[in-house]
Amino acid sequence: MKRFWCYIMSNKSRRLYVGFTDNIVGRAVEHKEKLFPSSFTAQYVFDMLVYYEDYSCAVRAKIREKEIKGWRREKKLKLILAHNPDWADLSLEWQDNPGWNLVSDAAFRLKRHQR
Repeated sequence: MKRFWCYIMSNKSRRLYVGFTDNIVGRAVEHKEKLFPSSFTAQYVFDMLVYYEDYSCAVRAKIREKEIKGWRREKKLKLILAHNPDWADLSLEWQDNPGWNLVSDAAFRLKRHQR
């Protein structure tokens, strides 16, 4: 079954970026590796996955992304703190998974190819 995610990335200054994807591991790698160097997330170094929600329906995940994007910062912070009070990088738990290395290696090869 296909899965979809609404997620929040952050950086050291706790700036927030809300996104939507059908590949949360690959998307986290893209952000962390700055695969698209001129993108907003690369410029502001959004390299910590601090929140995500899992959906079986793309439409629902996209609606949730737009909903969260429309919130004031304080409400987004409450959501993050309710689920991740330590502001841990949630993607770190996947880095021991062999699939993470495959995605990370593919992102690196793509980045090298784009040069």
